[in-house]
Amino acid sequence: MKSQGLKGKVALVAGATRGAGRGIAVQLGAAGATVYVTGRTTRSQRSEMNRPETIEETAGLVDEAGGRGIAVRVDHLVPAEVRALVARIEAEQGRLHVLVNDIFGATRIEWGKSVWDSDLDYGLRSLRLAVDTHAITSHFAIPLLIKTPGGLVVEVNDGTAEYNGSNYRNSFFYDLAKAAVLRMGFSLGHELKPHGATAVSLTPGWLRSEAMLEAFGVTESNWRDATKRVPGFAISESPAFVGRAVAALAQDPDVSRWNGQSLSSGQLAKIYGFTDLDGSRPDAWRYMTEVQDAGKPADVTGYR
Repeated sequence: MKSQGLKGKVALVAGATRGAGRGIAVQLGAAGATVYVTGRTTRSQRSEMNRPETIEETAGLVDEAGGRGIAVRVDHLVPAEVRALVARIEAEQGRLHVLVNDIFGATRIEWGKSVWDSDLDYGLRSLRLAVDTHAITSHFAIPLLIKTPGGLVVEVNDGTAEYNGSNYRNSFFYDLAKAAVLRMGFSLGHELKPHGATAVSLTPGWLRSEAMLEAFGVTESNWRDATKRVPGFAISESPAFVGRAVAALAQDPDVSRWNGQSLSSGQLAKIYGFTDLDGSRPDAWRYMTEVQDAGKPADVTGYR
């Protein structure tokens, strides 16, 4: 029987249409939570991502997992829409225990582009999608969250503070966006501590999102076939893995020990004992440092 340690708890996963956000919402549901799932793609309308996944699908998966999923279309760049979302949560639930900021929605990454080579309009748009959305959502949602002691805010990112602090992340604008989200976890930790709440930044490893699986021509059931072409893909993880990390944090009575810190799914799996869907514990960021970036042959032995 699944643990229902979050039964009676209310969560908002902002940016839950697909990928890590969907995985987090479903695992919070599996722990019994009521989860508001937001995004811009619904059954009747797609975002600029132009992908088929919808927030209604995510809400349905939350229900199937054992929680209650509530889909709300929200553009997190529009303050009025976020304000209305939080007002609805307060009216319907009266409280908010977990806020997950997983919003991004950029349509591409300009790999290796300097600031002067980048498409400026797109670069600035990607910063708004990655940074402004998180700030706007926190502005409106945290006042409700801190009404109940013990609240948790999770800033979902790509990369740990240690890794990003010494590695250039893909392009000027992407690097800048990820640095900002890391700092948000730290800053919010400082601001939430007096209110008995906790904030962290959390990164998955190489995520087998819907788009990633599609790009490699595989599904979650046969994803290992892709390692024949890209051996390093063996360290990848499902969205459920980072979802289980968030669910573990949300159920930890001592979660404040992590306040303001940068965490990874692989790191937390060792501490909380959860696994990925296949029973393994991929530690992607340690692997990237010790194997991939060190130029060693791809071998995940000891890393999952």
